[in-house]
Amino acid sequence: MSKDPIIIAGAGIGGLSAAACLLRAGQEVVVLEQAPVLGEVGAGIQISANAARVYDHLGLLADIEDRGAVPESYRFRMFDDGEVLQSIPLGEGYRARHGVPYVTIHRADLHAALVQAVRALDRDAVRLGVTVTGFEQDNSGVTIHLEGGETLRGAALIGADGIRSAVRRQILGDTPAEYTGDTAWRVIVPAEALPEEYRTRDVDIWVGPRRHAVTYPLRGGNLVNFVGCVEHEGLEDESWTTPRPWQEMHDDFQGWHPMIAALIDRADKGACYRWALRLRPPVSRWTEGRGTLMGDAAHPTLPYMAQGAAMAVEDAAVLARALEAEGGDIAPALALFEQARLPRTTRIVTESSANRHLFHEPDRDRLRASFAARDMNAERSAWLFSYDPLSAPLDSVA
Repeated sequence: MSKDPIIIAGAGIGGLSAAACLLRAGQEVVVLEQAPVLGEVGAGIQISANAARVYDHLGLLADIEDRGAVPESYRFRMFDDGEVLQSIPLGEGYRARHGVPYVTIHRADLHAALVQAVRALDRDAVRLGVTVTGFEQDNSGVTIHLEGGETLRGAALIGADGIRSAVRRQILGDTPAEYTGDTAWRVIVPAEALPEEYRTRDVDIWVGPRRHAVTYPLRGGNLVNFVGCVEHEGLEDESWTTPRPWQEMHDDFQGWHPMIAALIDRADKGACYRWALRLRPPVSRWTEGRGTLMGDAAHPTLPYMAQGAAMAVEDAAVLARALEAEGGDIAPALALFEQARLPRTTRIVTESSANRHLFHEPDRDRLRASFAARDMNAERSAWLFSYDPLSAPLDSVA
């Protein structure tokens, strides 16, 4: 291992997962976070088996399961009458098949578990209120430039700083994320505020004309998460922390299933958030010498397979393995990491984007036929859920 620390820009879910994997492997790590306090906002997140295996390896999975919920099934349903178009078993059957559970959890709860894990490994690993503006590299390491003029020396720089990544901008140049034409609403509703029949124990994807919605339980079923993706013309420039008028969300889902109506009716009208979904096309590289990218900085993914965060978690495990495989030799290790991750992340970015057209199909007969022609359970189990980032060959296409 290098005597200098690996520098990670960003203390989100991806950056902290990478820090935990690297620290557990014996690597010194410094995580630089521009926020003055550690925390996470947002709504729910889904942890499928491919990511859960990493958290099991880190000793975090039991805690994550306790903080989250274990849904019973993953269903695709018609937007208005609730017809089930296809169902993927989850719950104990999923655990038996894949060795780990499928968990839904609030992003803040997952983030808190990761913060605790990283600080248990190194209480001083995370520095707050620090913004990375650029870096230089030579044969022995990297010099990180911070806002305010400070510099920091490290063995490598990992850009886990999200879709607006400053590290990406230096490695790949200016590659603006383009508005996809979709915006996403998010609200969380206490289960006790809903009729008993809508206190869901399932992940439901409600598909319909030019929009779809996702609902699932959080915190042991005490909360219900709602995300609604709606096609909107024109360029949107909204943050997912900026509230929008409740009436707009209500109007976007007028005529939908009574469960969707109940969730919207009982939402906190001052805490309805909508943000623009942006995307960059997959790239053929994201590494330059001792600098590389991971998560949304490398391969931003639309939320139509619930795999954006899972990809960052996979990245974290594969990065640690690549460093170990190359004996801590940084540049070859980062090249190996990129080689191992490019094919799989490109496939997931592409298939996630394609799901948008499936979920927003306006013709009911074509929608039924599309789901009838696909066995989502077999497809996802065969290549998505079965992938193990802790053991998959680093030179294979996963």
